[in-house]
Amino acid sequence: METETLATVGGIAVLLILSGAFSGSETALTAASRPRMHLLQKRGHKRAGIVTKLFSQREKLIGAILLGNNLVNILASALATSLMIGIFGETGVIYATAAMTILVLIFGEVMPKTYAFHNADRVALLIAPTFRYVVAFLSPITHTINLLITAALRPFGVKFDTEEEFAAAQETLRGAIDLHMGEEPAVQRERVMLRSILDLSDVNVGEVMHHRQDIVMIDADLPAGDIVNQVVSSPYTRIPLWRGEPDNIVGVIHAKVLLLHVHANQSNLELIDIDAVSSPPWFIPESTSLHDQLQAFRRRHEHFALVVDEYGSLMGIVTLEDILEEIVGDIADEHDEIPVGVRRQSDGTFLVDGRVTIRDLNRRLDWELPDDDAATIAGLVIQIGRVIPEEGQIFTFEGYRFQVASRRKNRLALIHITPPSQPEGTKVKAVLE
Repeated sequence: METETLATVGGIAVLLILSGAFSGSETALTAASRPRMHLLQKRGHKRAGIVTKLFSQREKLIGAILLGNNLVNILASALATSLMIGIFGETGVIYATAAMTILVLIFGEVMPKTYAFHNADRVALLIAPTFRYVVAFLSPITHTINLLITAALRPFGVKFDTEEEFAAAQETLRGAIDLHMGEEPAVQRERVMLRSILDLSDVNVGEVMHHRQDIVMIDADLPAGDIVNQVVSSPYTRIPLWRGEPDNIVGVIHAKVLLLHVHANQSNLELIDIDAVSSPPWFIPESTSLHDQLQAFRRRHEHFALVVDEYGSLMGIVTLEDILEEIVGDIADEHDEIPVGVRRQSDGTFLVDGRVTIRDLNRRLDWELPDDDAATIAGLVIQIGRVIPEEGQIFTFEGYRFQVASRRKNRLALIHITPPSQPEGTKVKAVLE
């Protein structure tokens, strides 16, 4: 009798150890860092590769762990109940329930899970080889259970959509970026850059392009000498050529290619065939996402595209540099014209050029102005007022105060913005220094 009792107690102890192993493994394999495991796998760490493979079999993994954990817990409770009934009779059920609740809670749940949570990566690497076989052994049962669960949830309209999982993964990544610690300028810039990379698929080229009114174009029918002079005096490397009317773009001339022909025809520039010097224009719709356009630039080995609307009219141009600036911020070289941009005033308000994009303003000042229906800050003011406002007109929107400081013809050149909780400016300068 004593031998049977000792054997039962020993069995319960072994089952509690297995319960703790299953519980701790569940916590470790769900809390382990996937990026770190991926990096270790690339460096040749075999166990990290096993952990990564287990991650890819998430349903089987969780199912196997829960199945194993419940089996050992129920079996341990049954043995304890049988043992206590043999010793105390019917009241042994109460003693067994109380004792197993405490033992399972401490040794089967809290203690192993606490340790695994604080050492998730280490525990995951330690138990991965063993649990690879556990998952394989129990997979037929867990697969059957998953099928039953799917069938049971189908009448309620519950579906496991991979697109929703992908969206959730993106939100998780965005949350991790927002939790990137530190308020130093360098850390803030890193957060902005990482967010911008994720936003490339949500931003169209029409939101970052150079509008046609701000781009330099050359009449292809001008004498070659005049075209050379205009290219030399321009700060840009690539310039569109038009013939007949500005919307009829016939080519794009590259300053370096033109220079080679100028060198070859120094005695008579009129011998240069401008059509032969220029390259065919590449037109793209304004609805193209920055992610798709970046891939297209890489495939075609080009840096310059012409943006058209749904009617085929020229809207502007977009370059590889424009897309890169969406990620890293403004990139200026010695030939770039210095933009007017944004100027902070001493009273906490801002003077903003109407051409500044809402996205850029939100990123630089951590604002949340809507950019769904307008790309620039001038467009937003026009959208709010539903008119082209006069100088001095004031509009309020979501706590922001917009005052038109300068207007040139129908274009809002300068806008004075008072953000929420900021005092109104006493006097607005008409120009930026």
